[in-house]
Parts: sequence; structure tokens; C-alpha cells
Amino acid sequence: MKKPLIILTGPTAVGKTKASIGLAKAVGGEIISADSMQVYKHMDIGSAKIRAEEMEGVPHHLVDVLEPDEEFHVVRFQQMAKEAMEGIYKRGRIPIVVGGTGFYIQALLYDIDFTESDSDTGYREELERLAKEKGAAFLHGMLKEIDEKAAGSIHENNVKRVIRALEFHHQTGKKISEHNEEERQKSSPYRSAYFVLSDERARLYERIDMRVDQMIEEGLVEEVKGLKERGYTRGMVSMQGLGYKEILAYLDGEMSLDEAVYVIKRDTRHFAKRQITWFKRERDVIWLNKQDYAYEETKLLDQMLSELKIRGII
Repeated sequence: MKKPLIILTGPTAVGKTKASIGLAKAVGGEIISADSMQVYKHMDIGSAKIRAEEMEGVPHHLVDVLEPDEEFHVVRFQQMAKEAMEGIYKRGRIPIVVGGTGFYIQALLYDIDFTESDSDTGYREELERLAKEKGAAFLHGMLKEIDEKAAGSIHENNVKRVIRALEFHHQTGKKISEHNEEERQKSSPYRSAYFVLSDERARLYERIDMRVDQMIEEGLVEEVKGLKERGYTRGMVSMQGLGYKEILAYLDGEMSLDEAVYVIKRDTRHFAKRQITWFKRERDVIWLNKQDYAYEETKLLDQMLSELKIRGII
């Protein structure tokens, strides 16, 4: 019998937090965060991290557990999430994966094998040196030559993933895009329901703008200033997060605060758009358009519970 797994995702600022608490309380679930920023300590405002009082007693995993200079990537997420799931199942509860990082969710749901191998660190170090000397675009060009599809799906600034793709090809002679495609075709080892919360584009963008304004009011500038004083730099993966790199640029005198806020809003809207595109490509998802439920949390919850009963999850 496959173990149950619930996923609740959707674009940034769509209202996943509130919906997830209601769902967890209704099914006896514990929440695992699939968010690449909320995992970090001291990064509360810019990551829109759930507050203790908002949790309403529901246990949360992978929130506030790493220091900002620690590595966090899909393989580490997969390992930490599986560990959390073991404990949740032992307690006789249901894991609910909540967050907007589609790649993380996919990796966990289909148990994707990334064939991590540290046997040839020399090649990785050579690529890291090339990235420093010739820049991210040069490295991305190398990837384009051997795996155009992977180059199209990985942004050139995501040097870590570009290196991983090049390294995979070097080790196996295979394209990582083909490997990932094969892994995606696998059926899930879980009895799952994959909910995607959505909203009208205009309404979502309005929520994003309001959230950014609220972050500034709550002290995002002071938060980033504190991180900078602790020695965290923009070269770290954590400090590349939306909201953090822009405020760092403001603190370094590269742009005004108004410009930084404008860029955060614009780039967060673009990010939300990319998230929606990602979820549209995923299979077996259950779309929950908030306007169809008149924005009433109880109606939304009833629909989720009904879907979970149909799938034999509850």
C-alpha cells in the first residue's frame, strides 16, 4: 500500500499558508515547506516566513533550520523532506508539502534520482574556476553546445545548476535534460494529491505589490542590513533570493530604495508567472481557482477534502 502524500502549491502570494493550515488541521497533517528561502534562519520578512502564531499548533518542517551561508539545493531538500516524512508517518499523520518551488516538489513526488557523485571534484573545480574567470554566460554557452534543452530551462545566472548539468554529462555521457525527462515519467511511489492554488492574474499581482509594501513596512531593509553585518554576502545562494539581492544593491548605493522596491515587485510578478507555467506543465494536478469558490476558505477546504476522499488518501 502506497503511503499518502498531499501537495499544496501555487504561485507566490496566492494564499497557500492559510489554506495549508486549514487542510492540515482537517486531515491530521504536518507541513513540510518546499520553499527555497523559508529554510533559512534570520530571513523572515523577505521570505514571507510563516510566524509561530500563524501555525496554529500545526508542526512545520524545513522552516528556519539552516544558516544563510549553508547550501540548500534540490538534493538536500529531497533528503531533508524524506527524513521529515519518516517521522510524520511514524506518528500516524499525513505529510503535506507546501511551497512554490516546483522543481523541489517534483523531485520528492517522483523520487527523482539526481545521481549525485563526488568522484570527480577536479572537473567541478575547473568549471567553478571558468565561471569566475569568464563569467556565467560562458559556462551557459558550454552547456548549450552539449544540451540545448537543459540550457533553455536553466537560467545562465544559476551557475550551480549549469555546473551540475555539465558535470552530469561529463560523468555519464548523457544529457541531463534526457535523464530528468526519464525520471519525470516515473510513477509516484506515493498515493498523492497535487493541488495547485490559483487566482486571477490581476488580483495575484495586486497581492504581490501589497506584500512587498508590507515587507518594507515590517523592516526588510533592517533585516538585510543585519544579515550584511553578520557577514552574509550576495555571493551566497540565500542572498540571491528575491527581495534580498535588491535591498543589498540599495544598501551598496547601486539604486534608490524606490527603485529597489519597483524591481522586487516586477521580478516577483515575473517569478509568479514562471511558477504558473511550471505547474501547467505538470501532470495529475488538481487546479483550485480561488474565484470559483468565491474566495471562501471553507469552500476551498471542502473541495480539497472531497478530492482526497476520492483518491483514498483520507
